[in-house]
Amino acid sequence: MNPNILSRSAAMPVARRRFRAPRLLSLAALIAPLAMAQTAIKIDLAKPGIPLSPTLYGLMTEEINYSYDGGLYAELVRNRVFKDDDKAPVHWSVVQDAGGSAAIALDQRFPVADTALTTSLRLDAMHAAQGHRVGIANAGYWGIPVKPNTRYRASFYARTTNAGGVPLTVSIEGADGKTVYAQAEGGRINSEWKRYSVNLNTGAKVKPTANARLVIATESPGTVWFNQVSLFPPTYRDRPNGNRVDLMQKLVDMKPAFLRFPGGNFLEGETVATRFKWKETLGPIEQRPGHRGTWGYRSSDGMGLLEFLEWCEDMGAEPVLAVFAGYALHGETIPGGPDLQPFVQEALDEIEYVTGDLSTKWGAQRARDGHPAPFKLRYVEIGNEDGFDKQKTYDGRYTQFHDAIRAKYPQLKLISTVNGKDWLSQQQKLTSRVPDLVDEHYYYSPMEMMNDAARYDSYERKGPKVFIGEWAAREGEPTTNLHSALADAAFMAGMERNADVVEMSCYAPLLVNVNPGGMQWTSNLIGYDVQSSYGSPSYHMQKMFSNYLGNVSLPLHAEKVSTQSWQRPPNKETPLELPPVMQVPTMFFSATKSDQRREIYLKVVNAIGSAQTVQVDLAGAGKVAAQGKAIVLASAKKEDTNTIAEPTKVVPVTSEVKGLGKQFSYNFAPYSVTVLVLSTN
Repeated sequence: MNPNILSRSAAMPVARRRFRAPRLLSLAALIAPLAMAQTAIKIDLAKPGIPLSPTLYGLMTEEINYSYDGGLYAELVRNRVFKDDDKAPVHWSVVQDAGGSAAIALDQRFPVADTALTTSLRLDAMHAAQGHRVGIANAGYWGIPVKPNTRYRASFYARTTNAGGVPLTVSIEGADGKTVYAQAEGGRINSEWKRYSVNLNTGAKVKPTANARLVIATESPGTVWFNQVSLFPPTYRDRPNGNRVDLMQKLVDMKPAFLRFPGGNFLEGETVATRFKWKETLGPIEQRPGHRGTWGYRSSDGMGLLEFLEWCEDMGAEPVLAVFAGYALHGETIPGGPDLQPFVQEALDEIEYVTGDLSTKWGAQRARDGHPAPFKLRYVEIGNEDGFDKQKTYDGRYTQFHDAIRAKYPQLKLISTVNGKDWLSQQQKLTSRVPDLVDEHYYYSPMEMMNDAARYDSYERKGPKVFIGEWAAREGEPTTNLHSALADAAFMAGMERNADVVEMSCYAPLLVNVNPGGMQWTSNLIGYDVQSSYGSPSYHMQKMFSNYLGNVSLPLHAEKVSTQSWQRPPNKETPLELPPVMQVPTMFFSATKSDQRREIYLKVVNAIGSAQTVQVDLAGAGKVAAQGKAIVLASAKKEDTNTIAEPTKVVPVTSEVKGLGKQFSYNFAPYSVTVLVLSTN
């Protein structure tokens, strides 16, 4: 393993890494052979093929690019418990209308009893009066999304020292305060902390905007303290503390087999103290203290362990649970032995929370949290990117976790986070225990990715299976362009061809908030602002691969043939013989079949800016219908991409195709990813 660390600005910790890049071929070297040759492929249906893993394509997630807070997690208030900065109430402002005056400040003297809420926002409103409103305002994560005919749920804790109480109003209004989109009475608060909640309903004629804020205000003088101020729009499946509807739908549409969580670096933490502490993410949100994440901002932990599991449930995906294994991002480690044992027990408790029945301690806790039924769990990953542990303690740490988990949960598949091609050939063993899978991470340029598309063709077959837990071709920002999608598709075709080695894969990062300051990592799959979202070309390509996967990978051989000497056999039943010439570096292929649908899926990537004709021979095929369909992702320039302003510039187009059969030719568009669907009914 030869890691190269990818850094960001000096203000941000180094967190995302990539592994060995392949030798890069020049574009001229790739294209030069095309002048006098065209491509022929032979798919051998007489052979049984390789079973495809039903978990081949899934999703990876972590808190980066405001993926949860300010992204998928639907909370609209930013810094809702006033802990994003310990000196000032950042993202909050004071409201002073028509000559009213007030001031706001953080206050730690009055924690809310029996909660994790220790810092409040004090509003000094002594100069409020009738017609002179004062209050507090929050503009959310780059705005509050206002939509017509929409119900928002607002809640907050409040108290006052005023003997007669202080009445409050809650409203969603324009950033300048001139337009009120929705308003409700918040109640008259008194001297005891109490949680208040209201519904805010917008009218049918409201014009959508993000230039809005949440305001809690009064026209009565006094001092008021606030804590955990929250505002939720409608959520996916109407879950309380739930997820944003449009982003969830995009994820569901990908048909992921699994979700790897709580992430890579987010699991580790910058230090052991700032790791993902799953027990502190359970129960009502007022019981969750939150913590500093690894990408320069604080996490509310509103997206807790149960929310991750319900996220899986809503997608019809299974969880891939990563457990903290004693290694933190900045190099702090807990070596194997007695000091590590409490963390091993944490992992065992976590697995029990996910899978235990009501007779177990943590299964009963899950039921109290609102989900009596256990979740399905088959995969547990021990740590994240532990190959970067300079103290080389992973062998002992992995062994300790492996033995403890295997003893209690022998049915689980365990994943090592030490990356390595040819697992057995490097050191005979990378750990003292053989894992079920090894997790490999790759971040490449598009050309590097294409040049490594055949990576698993020569991979050691005797070692553990491969989980490609993070990977991406990186060109374009904040989301990738078509060039990256072509490279990603080439790499995924290699995964499908080598289904006997690659059991699972998931792209990263998944999400990015495209607002200034919202992105910490360029080249992401799905972009969004507060009002809308879009999929990158890579997103649409991955949907194509996932939706047309099948259950068997078919043997496929591709070669170049001379355009002067190649001729179709006179008898269509005669097998197509391919001359043994060079390989095909500008086109990439995989072929799979669905026994259930009785369909063959031929996936072809044309990585250059000119059309390429391919001769296809389905050797050993029975009946193949003359009519099928083509799903094509293409654009005029490989730099083309999608944005908030142009969300559908590069999207797949489906069309009917005729002239198919056991042997046919097809002209693949420039810069394209194509799925040909062939019916064998």
